[in-house]
Amino acid sequence: MKLEIIRKIIGGILLVSLISLIFFQPLQQYLSVPKTITVFEGQDYTFQKAVPVSAALVSHNSTITLEQEKHSVSVKASEKGKNEMLLEYAGIPIKKVDVRVLKDFRVIPGGQSIGVKLNTVGVLVVGHHLVNTSNGKKSPGEIAGIKVGDIITEINGNKIEKMTDVAPFVQAAGQDGKALDMMISRESGKFKTKLTPLKDKEENSYKLGLYIRDSAAGIGTMTFIHPQSKKYGALGHVISDMDTKKPIVVEDGQIVRSTVTSIEKGSNGDPGEKLARFSSDREIVGNITKNSPFGIFGELNKELKNGVLDKPLPIALSHQVKEGPAKILTVVNNDKVEEFNIEIVSTIPQKFPATKGMVIKVTDPKLLEKTGGIVQGMSGSPIIQDGKLVGAVTHVFVNDPTSGYGVHIEWMLNEAGINIYDMPKNKAS
Repeated sequence: MKLEIIRKIIGGILLVSLISLIFFQPLQQYLSVPKTITVFEGQDYTFQKAVPVSAALVSHNSTITLEQEKHSVSVKASEKGKNEMLLEYAGIPIKKVDVRVLKDFRVIPGGQSIGVKLNTVGVLVVGHHLVNTSNGKKSPGEIAGIKVGDIITEINGNKIEKMTDVAPFVQAAGQDGKALDMMISRESGKFKTKLTPLKDKEENSYKLGLYIRDSAAGIGTMTFIHPQSKKYGALGHVISDMDTKKPIVVEDGQIVRSTVTSIEKGSNGDPGEKLARFSSDREIVGNITKNSPFGIFGELNKELKNGVLDKPLPIALSHQVKEGPAKILTVVNNDKVEEFNIEIVSTIPQKFPATKGMVIKVTDPKLLEKTGGIVQGMSGSPIIQDGKLVGAVTHVFVNDPTSGYGVHIEWMLNEAGINIYDMPKNKAS
């Protein structure tokens, strides 16, 4: 009995000690420091510390230095390299942190309104159509098992690239009374099916019983331009087909300059929209090679300036973005790029690519008066904080048009095929 009481007393003491340790300030701050600190050349990284905690570099070199104040430690990086930092409490090592310094990296922020034209891989099925035959209304496409969202890539072994490629096969098969060999691409994979066109008794022509489309167009906002490679990123989110709601599989595409003609102001439950038109000359300024959850990407073949910030800016990695004031660059009238104030309400340091990294709120009275907040067409507007490009506007909150999501610039650059993590091979000694 006494032994059981002693066990309970010891257990209680250990539990109280553990709880005390969790809420002990030096331990809390030690836990909050990341295992890896990554900065660019010429940048600093500062974290708060409790008074008894000290920091020291394992390897002494001139590229990475520490500056310690009473309540903070600043890691200062002058050149690309690696090191390790040891955190100690009362002389006892409590945590080792890897310090990585990346080569100075800069991109030109966007903000320009752009027109987007996507050409799909094959032709996209966007609906079924009932053919009025002498034997009643039927859809050959539905009979063949073709669904909305499927992509027709081949007919009778011939590659299909646009809608006009389809009609000759349909009429020839109808007249010969033969079925078409269809190659269909679906999210689950490719498959073959046979489709027999049926004759519309009113129009006297053969039909597939499918609504199809081979391209999509819209507007958005340029996010960044990499001055060395001319690669760009825009929109910050995937372009989905308006009918199928599925991401468009891109064969190729083009971007052109765009002019904002008016704004449909957003309100609760009704997101607004930029109304725009492609510039009159329809001059192609770049191609589109990728349509991904992080936006559209490609290369420019013409110079594209915003007239506000046309010089390369450093970027901030996801863990470097902080809550507080920031700015966006976007167009709300004609083709004039303007700066507007926003607030980064929350930000998540992400180790892996994810589309929703920030929550932002429009605070600029001028923008609120003009648009009501974030509207469709504003997606891709670059977010700038403390002179660094940190991300792009992506989605609006339907029930609060003043607020929405942002994506970290780190992941958009990764999707564009731009390597910002160029590290030396040598390890810290």
